[in-house]
Amino acid sequence: MKSFEFHNTRSLVVERGGAAKLHERIAAMGCSSVLIVTDPGLLAAGVLEGALAGLANHGLRATVFSDVQADPPEHVILAAVAAARTAEVDCVVGFGGGSSMDAAKLAALLACSGEQIAEVYGVNQAKGPRLPLILVPTTAGTGSEVTPISIVTTGVGEKKGVVSPVLLPDVALLDAELTLGLPSQVTAATGIDAMVHAVEAFTSKRLKNPISDCLSREALSLLSGSIRRACVDGGDLEAREHMLIGACLAGMAFANAPVAAVHALAYPIGARFHVPHGLSNSLVLAPVIRFNMVSAAGQYAELAPIVMPRATGSEHQKAQALAKYLGDLAGDLGLPTRLRDVGISDLDVNLLACDAMKQTRLLINNPRELGFDDAVSLYQEAL
Repeated sequence: MKSFEFHNTRSLVVERGGAAKLHERIAAMGCSSVLIVTDPGLLAAGVLEGALAGLANHGLRATVFSDVQADPPEHVILAAVAAARTAEVDCVVGFGGGSSMDAAKLAALLACSGEQIAEVYGVNQAKGPRLPLILVPTTAGTGSEVTPISIVTTGVGEKKGVVSPVLLPDVALLDAELTLGLPSQVTAATGIDAMVHAVEAFTSKRLKNPISDCLSREALSLLSGSIRRACVDGGDLEAREHMLIGACLAGMAFANAPVAAVHALAYPIGARFHVPHGLSNSLVLAPVIRFNMVSAAGQYAELAPIVMPRATGSEHQKAQALAKYLGDLAGDLGLPTRLRDVGISDLDVNLLACDAMKQTRLLINNPRELGFDDAVSLYQEAL
């Protein structure tokens, strides 16, 4: 076995109703003034009310920054940093989906370290220190609460990542009650996103390790066993909790065995056409699996029985069955299944492929080398 390192969030709390006790976590860290980073929809829906009431009742000062957008651009990150500095906070809480948590990570870093955002893009460029950080996911998808990664939209069609262990939070709080009633399509898209994380971590060419493999398998089991229930009945608390834990495990897996071509092809779709990240992944997932079979059929075949217990046949047949299952899942759950369904045409393919080739941080992890012509073919297959 090759030597490897495994980085993880320091403390993971799984507690129904735990968000209302957020003040206890903050006080235990010796903090008294907190910046809560979230999005306007969550704030308007009252999802933060329990947490905010607990903070106020226990004498902790809260400043809410609620301007986070999906796939946050640089100016949103810098506005959150400015809010943290103006309020002189000593703690940051990311409350929401992946975009809010990613923005919170960078706000905690840049408000404290004095680093410039342009200096920290890439792997291990961010040095810190950062402010104490708590992340509270409200969707079961990105696993951002346990990853050392923040993704920022840096221009039309381009996203960049900040990847550094300093971004791992002090506490990840999983409260399934926060995800009750999440719309079915959001549940489906974020859930498939988490499944992609598990699949890509398991088949990652670079930094693959046995701990990530175990986490990927368990994540895929929890997610595939609960996603339909969670979509059909938004109030199924057990299914919601299984989804949240599954997404978290998948996040731990890919934080250490990085994702690859599915994400590389998905990022330009989200950046240029404003397609939600989970749906962008879903649209290219099956074509990428079929492309990778030359190099990873055995690994895909190993995952197939987890989502399809009765899967039989050769390695190739089981791998093909996995691709079909995951390709059909989006349609079964009411999501678009083709790029043309989200406004992408054949005229856009070359531009998307050019953008995907810039994602070298991801492409080096793919089990099969993927070039520009391959990307064009995969986008065309997904049309």
